Amino acid sequence: MNKVYITGLGCVTPLGNNIETLWNGLIEGRCGIAPIAAPHAETLPVHVAAEVKNFDPAEYGIDKATIRRNDMYTLFALAAAQQAMADSGLQVGVDVDPMRMGCAVGSGIGGIKTFNNEHTKLIEDGTRFISPYFIPMMIANIGSANVAIKYNCQGPNLPIVTACATGTHSVGEAYRLIREGRADAMICGGAESAICDIAMAGFNNMKALTQSDDPLAASVPFDARRKGFVMGEGAGILVLESEECARKRGAHIYAEVSGYGNTCDAHHCTAPHPEGRNAAEAIRLAAEEAGFKLGEKLYINAHGTSTPLNDASETHAIKTALGEEAARKAEISSTKSMLGHMLGAAGAVELIVCALAIEHGILPPTIGYKEPDPACDLDYIPNVARKSQVDITLSNSFGFGGQNACVALRRVK
Repeated sequence: MNKVYITGLGCVTPLGNNIETLWNGLIEGRCGIAPIAAPHAETLPVHVAAEVKNFDPAEYGIDKATIRRNDMYTLFALAAAQQAMADSGLQVGVDVDPMRMGCAVGSGIGGIKTFNNEHTKLIEDGTRFISPYFIPMMIANIGSANVAIKYNCQGPNLPIVTACATGTHSVGEAYRLIREGRADAMICGGAESAICDIAMAGFNNMKALTQSDDPLAASVPFDARRKGFVMGEGAGILVLESEECARKRGAHIYAEVSGYGNTCDAHHCTAPHPEGRNAAEAIRLAAEEAGFKLGEKLYINAHGTSTPLNDASETHAIKTALGEEAARKAEISSTKSMLGHMLGAAGAVELIVCALAIEHGILPPTIGYKEPDPACDLDYIPNVARKSQVDITLSNSFGFGGQNACVALRRVK
């Protein structure tokens, strides 16, 4: 089995559209949630979101034709991929055979903004005004396809759709492909852009979104005041390589991807299992594959959505998976307190956070934490970043449909 290393990172997020601004924002405890600036904001049933700001696709070498023919989620993916590939320095066709270069960029919802806009045209103007690019703009695999085309990735292409676990599953499956020798390198992660009328109304009407109008009190994971998540958007992309590929070209290595767990609750279409049993199993599988031992310094980037059910069941799942002693020693935070819930992009961005935490020896906080909940009684790094040289990280993601994913990263010594 091959060792798998992270050699490139790229992002588009509510805190900034590159790695430096994202990381600085996180460790400073800045909130990327604000009153919604998207069109028709006044008609939306909620009034705050974690939107991407000042995004210009042209800054990432994306031409006008590509901009015109793609949904925003694909443009986010391309921008983050451009950063990650530049960061890695990997050259397809020079450092890696195109047939051994793969792509796994998922989206939980795909081009729902395109669907929203084209449906409005259909109702107002009729069928002949629907864009000929409507279908390829909308489908959830087209982000991964565009990234593969851009970088000539002729190996495995695996655009995963597992709701809010999409980004984590994408990195986990990319890791498996390299580990098992089916690819030498992978561009992987997730992208999402769903802050629009139909998506916001749908999430709101199922009682998933917070009703708070205060950006600083809207996403409060593990706090007793939590009442729903805040919609976010953006993309997170990682470049993974086999040890041989990375070492041969002297690549900078952020961390080793060392474990992966993938399970299903088989319980409910939206609600997590109240005991978090199979979420616990995903965490246990990732920790076991990574060789986690009691006494190692562990950071967990929690799914931590700020919903009453998720945060309590995740706390229980962490204890079940690791045991009470290891769970209480773990340092845990939810960066959704600052980034909102980026849906299919969330897990990938949170794995980027884990890699940066290992790289810099700093753990981002859970901001807005004021009122402890007896059902959430672990160390959630409240409000202020913490210096800590961790040995291993776990990143949890749980999606509608009972999708559970956990990926472990290790410091490379």
